[in-house]
Amino acid sequence: MTDTMTLPRSTTRRPRTWLRMSVMLLVMGLLAAGIYGFQQFKAGILKQVTATIRADVPTVATAPATLQPWQPRLTAVGSARALNGADLAAEVGGVVDQVLFESGQTVAAGTVLVRLRPNDDEAKLAQLQANAELAAVTLARDQKQLAVKAIAQATVDTDTANLKVARAQVAAQQALMALKVIRSPFAGRLGVRQVDVGQYISPGTAIVTLQQLDPMLVDFYLPQQALGQVAAGQAIEATSDAWPGRVFSGKVSSLNARVDPSSRMLQVRATVPNADGALLPGMHLNVAVISGAARELVTIPLAAVAFNPYGSLVYVVRDEKDDKGAERHVVTQQFITPGTRAGTRSTC
Repeated sequence: MTDTMTLPRSTTRRPRTWLRMSVMLLVMGLLAAGIYGFQQFKAGILKQVTATIRADVPTVATAPATLQPWQPRLTAVGSARALNGADLAAEVGGVVDQVLFESGQTVAAGTVLVRLRPNDDEAKLAQLQANAELAAVTLARDQKQLAVKAIAQATVDTDTANLKVARAQVAAQQALMALKVIRSPFAGRLGVRQVDVGQYISPGTAIVTLQQLDPMLVDFYLPQQALGQVAAGQAIEATSDAWPGRVFSGKVSSLNARVDPSSRMLQVRATVPNADGALLPGMHLNVAVISGAARELVTIPLAAVAFNPYGSLVYVVRDEKDDKGAERHVVTQQFITPGTRAGTRSTC
């Protein structure tokens, strides 16, 4: 009988336990390394985002609300218009025979600008004048014969009518000839010439524009609520981006007799001196009507007002002390009702 030696059960399982512990330690080490690496990655991302947010934070400036003299104004957008303006055109067709003006020239009323070719107009006028003279002679002779009862009264009446017809034909021919001479209807500045010598123009063809620039009219619209604050004779100030820093002073000359029923706006017209011709018809103008006497009001910069559908507000900065006595800036929102504006400031 052969003796066999059996190893203890604990001795045979010891290598497997050590292997399992090694694997567990390795897994825990990898997990710890992963968590540490994720935390570092998260910290880096957070640091980058924080730096970006700080870089995007705008610089805020503050300005005090001040009490200053304030002139009430009604502001509007206006359009310049000439006191008299017209696009001159020929009433009859013809060939341009003479152009007697230069583009941009200032002319007096009645100045001849263009002559159309007369053709046979003068010959027709001479013929009609001869017929009128003959009719006058015939009438005079028949009147003498009527005095001695040599002819009937009907003959004299016919002669009288013939003379009137002949003279009317002369006047019609003279009027036709006058239409071939285009004159300036009023004094003003001419625009750019639109026709040349030898060009045929039909009736209504534009020749040149003529604008009377001094004084200049300014048309603008105000809401019907301002009807009681504006009247003829009130002072106005107009500005244009074409002339930065320059103010054109004038007066309200008239108000329309009706309010536009669709927009509820009232048309107002002002007169502005324009001796140097700086303003031209059609220019866009910013108009302010001086309304009422000046008074002291609290004003703030327009840039400080946040306009929203639910109301306008400003951010108010106050200096306060915390529990430890340290000073700090406290920012709060406050709703306001903006008033009139002038330049970069507004009342509230």
